[in-house]
Amino acid sequence: MSSPTVHIVDDDGPLREALDSLFRSVGLETRLFGNAQDFFRSGHAHDAGCLVLDVRLPGVSGLDFQAQLNAADIRMPVVLMTGHGDIPMTVRGMKAGAVDFLAKPFRDQDMLDAVMAAIDRDHAQRAERSGLDELRRRYETLTTRERQVMGLVAEGLMNKQIAFEIGLSEITVKIHRGAAMRKMQARSVVEFVRMAEQLGAAAT
Repeated sequence: MSSPTVHIVDDDGPLREALDSLFRSVGLETRLFGNAQDFFRSGHAHDAGCLVLDVRLPGVSGLDFQAQLNAADIRMPVVLMTGHGDIPMTVRGMKAGAVDFLAKPFRDQDMLDAVMAAIDRDHAQRAERSGLDELRRRYETLTTRERQVMGLVAEGLMNKQIAFEIGLSEITVKIHRGAAMRKMQARSVVEFVRMAEQLGAAAT
């Protein structure tokens, strides 16, 4: 997996350079952008890491840019900063998923803490997505009947009830359930149900 990168989006050149030096001083990789459009065009929107984003940008504002990221399903965690911060902007930014909102001038340590929290969140999100992708791959190996049985087990039905529901014998249901659990690598019915719930939540 690639090293996490701090993507700095700010039209203030000296501040960009200062942040670049700060993050590199603690071993973090950086990329610098003067506006939101340059970041989108860079092809790095899905890279590991985080965004440090000024809410006051030329063209698209930082808050609108944050909304565009969410709409495009770009999950890179965001640290917002502004010299004109107020409560409504903070609330809007945090509701949209910002990790932190720092008013300029901020302490270097506060920025480093916020960025490390954002990188930690990105790592956790990627691990979760990776696990879900693996579940989906296993689920795709199930037959239509095995998927049907899995769904009914997740609803809390017993083998006898499932058999009645789909018109099969109870022993046949047990065979389908056992095959589905093996393919999903579920070690227990509880884990099997949890997998079904995860897959269901991901589909909604």
